[in-house]
Amino acid sequence: MTLQNDLLLRTARGELTERIPVWMMRQAGRVLPEYRAVRERAGSFITLAKTPELAAEVTIQPVDAFDVDAAIIFSDILVIPEAMGLPYEMIESRGPVFPQTVRTMADLSRLRVADAESDLGYVLDAIKLTKKELNNRVPLIGFAGAPFTIFCYMTEGKGSKTFSVAKKLLYTDPDFAHALLQQITDSTIAYLQAQIRSGVDLVQLFDSWAGILSPEQYRTFSLPYIKQICDLITGVPMTVFAKGAFFARQEIGQLSCDVVGLDWNMDPHESRELIPDRVLQGNLDPCVLYADFAQIRAEVKRMIDAFGHQHYIANLGHGIYPDTDPDKARCFVDAVKAM
Repeated sequence: MTLQNDLLLRTARGELTERIPVWMMRQAGRVLPEYRAVRERAGSFITLAKTPELAAEVTIQPVDAFDVDAAIIFSDILVIPEAMGLPYEMIESRGPVFPQTVRTMADLSRLRVADAESDLGYVLDAIKLTKKELNNRVPLIGFAGAPFTIFCYMTEGKGSKTFSVAKKLLYTDPDFAHALLQQITDSTIAYLQAQIRSGVDLVQLFDSWAGILSPEQYRTFSLPYIKQICDLITGVPMTVFAKGAFFARQEIGQLSCDVVGLDWNMDPHESRELIPDRVLQGNLDPCVLYADFAQIRAEVKRMIDAFGHQHYIANLGHGIYPDTDPDKARCFVDAVKAM
């Protein structure tokens, strides 16, 4: 069956298109009252993510509400550590917390390389159900966290502004760091391959904490593992989004990925010069969506004038903030489509 709207896929493959495709990171949930109703019904974020029927429902909600050009499966990057043997809890207003952490070679013996089918079957079931219920309206995006970002949570045990525990390990026990990063990478490759088998049309790798590393550390502890993933994920287009890693754009553009995601600190003109042969995605500051409608439209026009109309996917420079007015999100999508 062919997709009714394959604009995103054609753009990601480098084809010329009649208009710019648009979607929003973290569009599944957060801002929509209908998401909050399902979340309340589920009782907890993790129950929602682990119940395929509910995950499919909230994945499709933004397609209905905002008329975006893609759905992204409702899940969490931290399903990988849990599948490796390190469960987490989602604490309201605090975010993810790991009751146990891994910080030594001895700790690694408690972990395993995740088996996607058995450990993450609920995500794969949600993908299959979502594909069925989308009925070929738009593509479905699958995703995973990049190995270094997952490493941060597994060693720190919670969110952090600095991830100083995680970074300390890079200096004090690099052998441990590489061993854990490899386990995460092996788990992630199997997970993304299983998502593709289950029906996703495109995958995105989120390196949310890339920006806390120096360029040298990024080349040592992040890029080689992202490269392994890019080299082994085939069959669908792949996006790499490394938030804060403005210094690594050229190197990311040399990976075997199709799309490079940019945050709002990365200049579009400069990025085009650094990455001339990749599709770019981004990069409106999510805070623009707090502005009035006229200013949102003006900011979208400025962004698109900088990126151009081809080889470009419009998005925010990071996930949409939960207190955003849904009408402002719709204004962003409509403004892109009007260009």
